[in-house]
Amino acid sequence: MARAALAFLCIALLAWMTLALAFFPVGTERLHPALAALVPIGAILALILLRPLWRVAAAILVAFAVVLVAWLAVPPSNDRDWQPDLATLPFAEIDGDRIVVHNVRNADYRSETDFTVHLEDRDYDLSQLRSLDLFLIYWGSPRIAHTIMSWGFEGDRYLAISIETRKEKGEDYSAVRGFFRNYELAYVVADERDVVRLRTNYRGEDVYVYRIQGPQEVGQQVLLAYLRAVNDLNERPQWYNALTQNCTTTIQHLTGPYQQRSWWSWKLFLNGYLDELAYEIGAIDRSMPFPALKAASHINERARAADSDPRFSVRIREGVPGMSGGGA
Repeated sequence: MARAALAFLCIALLAWMTLALAFFPVGTERLHPALAALVPIGAILALILLRPLWRVAAAILVAFAVVLVAWLAVPPSNDRDWQPDLATLPFAEIDGDRIVVHNVRNADYRSETDFTVHLEDRDYDLSQLRSLDLFLIYWGSPRIAHTIMSWGFEGDRYLAISIETRKEKGEDYSAVRGFFRNYELAYVVADERDVVRLRTNYRGEDVYVYRIQGPQEVGQQVLLAYLRAVNDLNERPQWYNALTQNCTTTIQHLTGPYQQRSWWSWKLFLNGYLDELAYEIGAIDRSMPFPALKAASHINERARAADSDPRFSVRIREGVPGMSGGGA
């Protein structure tokens, strides 16, 4: 049993090292496959040359430690040739209840890849916060979704924040690369006509919106936590991680101190079920069975009809259960 467990551990470490070197965040693309090939070659040579077998395991552990230290030593950066929609970081000035958010993105889209970036400075009064909403966006598997949080203020003003990968020009997202420090973390602070309409009207992804139930004070504290994280990224860039530092687990980290309910569940990691979890713990409307709530919360048709209407945020919420009144 102990030998089997040790063998499994060694295989897992070898697999991680192979992938970590194949997607190493520095060096040339040609170099990475050669580095990755060294792992299985080294393991085979160790099995041939080393006796007893515990020496093989020791060699694998030493190699793993070397690769891990090198991998952890690569720093994230704010200085790269970024895609234009991610080139300028937002930041916020906070003075009591008064907040000024700089570089709020409000891009004008002609297609998913053809757009003009507009950056705006917007001011908000925390005392006028009226709602906190959760968007779930599905682009493929129903088990995995992208999450966006949006705060609603008096006068139907909404501020959305999407936690994403900060991609360089010519770079595409890869779920595997997302585990291996290939992308920096980004907080996209935007108008909903940007981050929501991009997904409903141009990418054709399925988008759902839910009102988070709770007192105004919780929504205020969560927004402040987000904006502190936004400011921190300007000074200290961070790596994105598809498991531990993604669009949902980061929300859990930021909102944890202010939660009135426990969100800890396997559904945080298969976050396509996040709305189901929110329903189970009473964080969203429960006036109808969950399947009916989800169907009513699907906004794509309303978003396509609203398109560039300045009242886009109001129109996508029409008829969504729980959207009348506040909640945070």
